[in-house]
Amino acid sequence: MAEENNRIEGTVPPGRLDAAIAETATDLSRERVKALIAEGRLQIDGRTVAAGSSRKYEGMVFTLDLPPPVPIDLQPENIPLDVVFEDAHLIVIDKPAGLVVHPAPGHPGGTLVNALLFHCAGSLSGIGGEKRPGIVHRIDKDTSGLMVAAKSDLAHRGLAALFKAHDIDRHYLAITDGVPMPLAGKVDAPLGRAPTDRKKMAVVEPGQGKEAVTHYAVRQGLRSAALVDCTLETGRTHQVRVHMAHIGHPLIGDPLYGRRPKKSMAAERKAFSRQALHAAVLGFIHPITAQKLRFESPIPSDMQELFRALRV
Repeated sequence: MAEENNRIEGTVPPGRLDAAIAETATDLSRERVKALIAEGRLQIDGRTVAAGSSRKYEGMVFTLDLPPPVPIDLQPENIPLDVVFEDAHLIVIDKPAGLVVHPAPGHPGGTLVNALLFHCAGSLSGIGGEKRPGIVHRIDKDTSGLMVAAKSDLAHRGLAALFKAHDIDRHYLAITDGVPMPLAGKVDAPLGRAPTDRKKMAVVEPGQGKEAVTHYAVRQGLRSAALVDCTLETGRTHQVRVHMAHIGHPLIGDPLYGRRPKKSMAAERKAFSRQALHAAVLGFIHPITAQKLRFESPIPSDMQELFRALRV
C-alpha cells in the first residue's frame, strides 16, 4: 500500500469493501472510510465506486482520495508539558495523572490535545479529516505516564500501523489489591462494553469483544498488595484495570473496578484517590527514521508514597 498526504493506494483485501479498506488504511476508521466512499472519493481500477457494502472487488487496485484537513473548533492552551522526546515527526509526553487526553463532554478544555495544539502550532497531523495533533493511543485521565503523538500525517500513519500490529513495547506499573498468584502469568480475555454500565469495560465471551492480552509479573510483594509489572500485548480501553480485576486483584484506588478499602487498611491506601497505574515504558521503531526508541518514566510521587506505606 502506498500512502501520500492526500491519497491512499493499495489492493482491496477480502471482505466488505469499506471494512476491508479500513483494515488496510490503519489510521482511518470504518465510518470514516464509508463517508469518503459516499463522497465519491474511492476509485477501483480507475472507476469511481460508491457501494461500500460490495464484496466483489477483492484483489483490485484502489485509490482513496483524502480531503485536506479542516481546522477543529478547539483552542490551543499554554498547558505545561513534560516532553521526553520531540522531533519534526512526533512527540513523546510524560502525562501527569489528572490530565484528560482528548476533549469530551465534561472536559471541553484543559486537555492534552489543547496543550499540543499550543505546543505544536503549525505542525499538526491531519489524519481523519481534522487538523489536530495525531493522537494514536490514549491513557486514562487518572493514569500517569508515557504516550506518543504524531506531528505529521506520515508519522501518524506509521504509528497507527505499529499500534495496530501490536508492535509497541509498553509496560505499566500497577499496585494491586493483594498479591496475584501465580506471581507471573498471562491474562488472555477479550474485552467489550459492560452490559450494565456503558462507562465500564468487561471480560466478555470470545467473539463478542476485542482480543486483549496482558502479561503480568509481581515485582515486589507488599502488605496485602503488590507492585506489578504489566506488559501489554494488545492495547484496549481499561485493559490493565479490567484484567487485574478479572483475576481477583484490582488496582488500589480504582473507582470503577476496585474494592472499597477496609477500615483496618493503611490510611495512605484508603486516601489514594486514583487507580494506581503508571505507563512506565514506551518503546517503538520511529516510523520515519527507523530509529529504535525506548523511554522510561519513574513512578510518580503519589505512587511512591503509597508503595512506601505498604512495604512489609
